[in-house]
Amino acid sequence: MSSDVNMVTECWVCPGTLGGLISLYEGNFIKLAALLGDVQRASGQLVSCSRRDLDLHLSIEEGSRYTRLLRLTYLFDDGVPVAEPDLAVRLYLDARVAEAIAWTDSHRHEQLAALARQYEREIDRRWACNMVLSKWLDYLLDNGHAFDRLAVGVTAAR
Repeated sequence: MSSDVNMVTECWVCPGTLGGLISLYEGNFIKLAALLGDVQRASGQLVSCSRRDLDLHLSIEEGSRYTRLLRLTYLFDDGVPVAEPDLAVRLYLDARVAEAIAWTDSHRHEQLAALARQYEREIDRRWACNMVLSKWLDYLLDNGHAFDRLAVGVTAAR
């Protein structure tokens, strides 16, 4: 793995700026690569189990030579499965950046709902969504999540 993994991107991110947002995308790619392993080969439906956290569900929804569209979520079951947070992430493999492009419109958790309502400008919306992804990826990695083998239906236990 490259030495990029040890970079602390948050120290040079200037909130609200395009340059800072792109730095955040770079940091998100590095964290996703640590979670996924070989992002070039990522495909299918995967579940990562951790002793300290809920099962993490990953779905690769689209893939091309230069991009992947994936969805990361927990699944809560209150009679009907509910995905939250339900983040769609576009990986740009050639540029080595990952952008959270969408999350659910209705959140079960009040803090996520408040964050989603707080930002109206496009750059602010992108900042909020990608900061959620960045912090969540930190949490997932700290709690031992990883997808060791990239194959349809494989469960990676930690």
